[in-house]
Amino acid sequence: MLKYNIRGENIEVTEPIRNYVEKKIDKLERYFTEVPDANVHVNLKVYSDKNAKVEVTIPLPNLVLRAEETSGDLYASIDLIADKLERQIRKHKTKVNRKMRDKGAQQDFFAFGEINESAPDENESDLEIVRTKQFDLKPMDSEEAVLQMNLLGHSFYVYTDAESDGTNIVYRRKDGKYGLIETN
Repeated sequence: MLKYNIRGENIEVTEPIRNYVEKKIDKLERYFTEVPDANVHVNLKVYSDKNAKVEVTIPLPNLVLRAEETSGDLYASIDLIADKLERQIRKHKTKVNRKMRDKGAQQDFFAFGEINESAPDENESDLEIVRTKQFDLKPMDSEEAVLQMNLLGHSFYVYTDAESDGTNIVYRRKDGKYGLIETN
């Protein structure tokens, strides 16, 4: 059963908005043979330029579904989020079923429900690895890693943190700022 935690920033979460979000996300339940107990975290944000951003995170036992969308219309963003999450489920189901078929198992590992066969299948080549690189990780701090990333023209950079000796990743966010992922 899906439980909703809907929060709004610069917007009041009214009953019609809450009902619309729940109606759209509840449609995803058709992909599960057993509906998992999950908390659906929904953040609604409205910016000063009247754009609306919707973020949805659904942590499941073997998978985390997450999507975000920004547009001029809150309801359009919610529709786009539902479509994105549906594509993620389809893609994951296809991947899991392929792995299970390769191993000779007959049962669907994640207990997803049947998919409507008239819907287009995900392209299998989307998951194909076409290039492999190997390189030594140089110890540095996050600022130097950002500079290296920008010099290379990449959107992320993997490095060894000089202080913690852990493998970290810096990345460029959609808003143009930088993020840091620290590993344990």
